[in-house]
Amino acid sequence: MISSKHQRQNVEGWRKLAVWGAMLSCLTAAAVIAASAMATPRTAAITEAAGLQKDVDRLVAAGAPGALLLVRDGDRTVRLTAGLGNVARKTPMRPGDHFKIASLTKSYTATVVLQLVGEGKLSLGDNVEQRLPGLVPNGRKISIRQLLNHTSGLFDYFENPRFLKPYLSGNFGYYWSPRQLVRMGVSHKPLFAPGRGYSYSNTNYVLAQLIVERVTGKSIGAELKRRIFQPLHLRDTIYPTKPGLPSPYAHGYKLLGKPPATDVTGLSPSMSPGSGAIISTARDVADFYRALLSGRLLNPKQLQAMKTTVSERTGKVVVAGPGDGLGIGRSPLSCGGWVHSGELPGYQVEGLSSGDGRRQVVLMVNQDGSTLPKRVNTLLDKLLAKAYCHGA
Repeated sequence: MISSKHQRQNVEGWRKLAVWGAMLSCLTAAAVIAASAMATPRTAAITEAAGLQKDVDRLVAAGAPGALLLVRDGDRTVRLTAGLGNVARKTPMRPGDHFKIASLTKSYTATVVLQLVGEGKLSLGDNVEQRLPGLVPNGRKISIRQLLNHTSGLFDYFENPRFLKPYLSGNFGYYWSPRQLVRMGVSHKPLFAPGRGYSYSNTNYVLAQLIVERVTGKSIGAELKRRIFQPLHLRDTIYPTKPGLPSPYAHGYKLLGKPPATDVTGLSPSMSPGSGAIISTARDVADFYRALLSGRLLNPKQLQAMKTTVSERTGKVVVAGPGDGLGIGRSPLSCGGWVHSGELPGYQVEGLSSGDGRRQVVLMVNQDGSTLPKRVNTLLDKLLAKAYCHGA
């Protein structure tokens, strides 16, 4: 995948899980192409949809259950699918299938925080202790900005063995409260002093969620709906509070031991609330990032703050090349742009957009990257570069 290991959720602990449920049937492949025909496309990638379809098919042939690719250039959109959205029923992946967008959720949470900053209700320089008294040791030294760009030094609760225990027992629907997740993270020593390094941590964004809720008096789901989903008419996007996805949806699979992969769609969204819980479609994801990067959701000052990136090596501000901003990152691809990757058990998602949001790629594979065959991840990287950069 194009992003670094720090830009994705750490799910290595899931390799320890035992196999649950019934055995899954073998894969078959299917392909669906949906394209609008409004304006003349600018990029060769869109005029070569058949070539991209072969690339999507290769992901499935290499071992992915299914895949969905959206390529957008201006007002022209192509959506391509291959493989299965439901292996047990042999249901083909469909262009409009819902899926868990995983850590792309962080872009949405950061947007709400920055809207509150623009409204004068928060400052990026505010410290965690001010907003959430007594929750985080040394919280006076950690700013909201450091939460959003992963320079807080806080341990990622995803790596705490206690986090996995309910799921190890097969209790997919087990509920963790956001404060419980934070306590698991801060029960470990910080990785470094605030602002003295970079380490991707889901704990940061659960804290951001709690700050939003403290300031507004409303849930993060209510604020996302009011501030983003409704104004942008993202009718296929939700912030869930219990397991399950709206129909139609792509089931998510994870390899637990030997093949076949296990259906883990029913895992609780509480495992990654403000850091990874949103459910959406490829079209809605693209619509969100286009609105964000074109300035429809944030004023110029806050959008510039979001685009101010730090090095994943040093945590220092960088003005060129790959780096993490506030909920988005600068793409390492030669054609530039902005990116966020997402990985949860069952789903691998990539979102790429140009600086103005006109050129976009969204790619979803319904098995997490940490358990996909290496060949699939290699092909995935090549497909993203081809689909996004071809006409840049």
